[in-house]
Amino acid sequence: MGAIQNNVKLVAKCGLYCGSCSKFQKGKCAGCLENQRASWCKARTCCFEKNIASCAECDEVNDVMACKKYNNFIAKLFGLVFNSDRAACIHEIKEKGYEQFAKEMAQNRTMTFKRKGRVS
Repeated sequence: MGAIQNNVKLVAKCGLYCGSCSKFQKGKCAGCLENQRASWCKARTCCFEKNIASCAECDEVNDVMACKKYNNFIAKLFGLVFNSDRAACIHEIKEKGYEQFAKEMAQNRTMTFKRKGRVS
């Protein structure tokens, strides 16, 4: 398994941190930016269409959870299965910036914040 990288290019469009993902580290996934097979991801597609680095830069909605492309069925299922709070990740990116977010996620060896007892 590869080392966890601190790299802003490994911040996924939805706020996950690919650099800490075991599949990415094992070379089984190219990460959000390079993963051409991730065409199913509506948030990723939307960000590419808007030419923005992530949903943190979207100015169409204040709360990403209100966005149907970000908070769709697949995303809800992903959040449930992996106990992931991607919205907290987006909030953290908005608050601290990509560099600090990537640094913290790499240091903590995590790809997402865990949900705190809420279901969305």
